[in-house]
Amino acid sequence: MSLVRTCAMALSLSVSALAVSAACADEQPRPLPPPALDTPQSADGSQVVVLSGGCFWGMQGVFEHVKGVRQVVAGYSGGARNTANYQDVSEGNTGHAESVQITFDPRQISYGELLRVFFSVAEDPTELNRQSPDEGTNYRSNIFYADPAQERIARSYIAQLGHAHAFSKPIVTRVDKLTGFYPAENYHQDYLIHNPDSAYIVINDMPKIAALKRIYPAMYRDAPVMVSMRPPS
Repeated sequence: MSLVRTCAMALSLSVSALAVSAACADEQPRPLPPPALDTPQSADGSQVVVLSGGCFWGMQGVFEHVKGVRQVVAGYSGGARNTANYQDVSEGNTGHAESVQITFDPRQISYGELLRVFFSVAEDPTELNRQSPDEGTNYRSNIFYADPAQERIARSYIAQLGHAHAFSKPIVTRVDKLTGFYPAENYHQDYLIHNPDSAYIVINDMPKIAALKRIYPAMYRDAPVMVSMRPPS
């Protein structure tokens, strides 16, 4: 049986074990060049992108701090509606990946700039079917494109980063057509904001937010946008 580790299971690990796992990540956050191909600034009110890159707690937490992002919803993409729940997805055989649906203002930030944050800060695109310390296809690196323009930009940027040898190993991020996004259970929404002292969050996800602020200060905002209006405890 293949090893599948869920975010919740990772919480049972000791702090020292989580620290070793995080420290052993192949790629550390660093600035990347902007995409050569990107969407032009648009007057449209909002656009949406769906991304997967490990546990959705951290992915959501990172993008909630990006200027121009209006909402980030944690959920599931890649599988059927009837298996879009945490218990089934955590088994690793539904086709789903833990994902985030990012609604953004194209007048403030572009689709390509969101991919820049995705590749450099939010996840390690060279890890296949895992994001340390979580393992399984449900933690894969995946871009789900909503239209041909998003697909072209995603594939172009992956090729650009490959040609530039931006990473020490090949990028394994999948680029697939978005066939559905299903919001996760309520207790997963804004999890990082409501559980900032969790060992898993402190070790694996808070450094990503710190990296966003350090690497892309112009894109960082201190006050995160939240799915709910309930203030963090």
